[in-house]
Amino acid sequence: MSRISRRIGAISESATLAVDAKAKALKAAGRPVIGFGAGEPDFPTPGYIVEAALKAATDPKNHRYSPAAGLPELREAIAEKTLRDSGYEISASQVLVTNGGKQAVYNTFATLLDPGDEVIVPAPYWTTYPEAIQLAGGKAVSIFAGPEQGYKVTVEQLESVLTDRTKVLLFVSPSNPTGAVYSPEQVREIGQWAASKGLWVVTDEIYEHLTYGDASFSSIATLAPELEDRVVILNGVAKTYAMTGWRVGWMAGPADVIKAATNLQSHATSNVANVSQRAALAAVSGPLDAVNEMKTAFNRRRLAIVEGLNAIDGLHCPTPEGAFYAYSDVRGLLGREIRGVVNNTSAELAAFILEQAEVAVVPGEAFGPSGYIRMSYALGDADLAEGVARIAKLLGEAK
Repeated sequence: MSRISRRIGAISESATLAVDAKAKALKAAGRPVIGFGAGEPDFPTPGYIVEAALKAATDPKNHRYSPAAGLPELREAIAEKTLRDSGYEISASQVLVTNGGKQAVYNTFATLLDPGDEVIVPAPYWTTYPEAIQLAGGKAVSIFAGPEQGYKVTVEQLESVLTDRTKVLLFVSPSNPTGAVYSPEQVREIGQWAASKGLWVVTDEIYEHLTYGDASFSSIATLAPELEDRVVILNGVAKTYAMTGWRVGWMAGPADVIKAATNLQSHATSNVANVSQRAALAAVSGPLDAVNEMKTAFNRRRLAIVEGLNAIDGLHCPTPEGAFYAYSDVRGLLGREIRGVVNNTSAELAAFILEQAEVAVVPGEAFGPSGYIRMSYALGDADLAEGVARIAKLLGEAK
């Protein structure tokens, strides 16, 4: 008899966290590793948010249990923020505050899926989505959109994988890992298609404030009102406010879904830490000035990393329109000899780059097909320049 259940034994480790952990371990051992793995802003959490947390920590009411669904005032603020940013009107009762965005992802799929239900997952996808779907008893059905189409799936592609078991479409824009941003017309068309098929749509909007150039965020919940009460919005404070360590996310959707997900959370974790919730309240209720300052830096780094990577022969990096990731096509480097080694997959190439150039990147296998690498440009400017230079020097030796 196996010591580990089949359900848990089938889960893969988070590839992005694994790469980040290895980079940090090597750095701690004295190696000058530069990590492009984790999607984590290098900025501190804005001061007014930290001050709110410090004040909350001294208030005894925050030392006790609070409602499993979240502090009432935070749920209300999230409802107001959703209307402000997504144009989608909900009440506080339609919000569940979760321990980070990942719990919102899991709670949503656990609440919506029965064994065998299928979820269409456009690829490249964030590494956690398929695992959460599998844990919930569902089946992730991926459809790949490559760089030639801007990493954006079409309705025709979605239609090609639709079956009588399909229950949910997962929609993410701006995208992790590609930085792709769908146009309002594309968002509307996909939403209307999902509605016409009677599907649920789970939309992850955590990068909503991080778009660049002419690209803009559009919420499928707003642009496709035909979906009515068959849409769940996932979000959180981690990326927008540089609060990855505070662990506050949320899901917003129909009241019955939120109530059921709250029942699940009441047994799994109960409430999110109250001090973190008070910090999140300050974040979503406050100004976006600090966010815009970070966005200016991300944009500068975005342009720098794309320019540097596209100067490498055999590598193609489309310009990302959102989030803070560059997703490069490295198929032109596979099968070529570099320092006496031939790498045939992007996983092999990523391991080779880490060993030879002391730069950590995440291979495409974590997000879908092999042949790609993801690099976060949320790290500092100096590290970004040095890391890209190391990669360029190494890959420039390809024969």
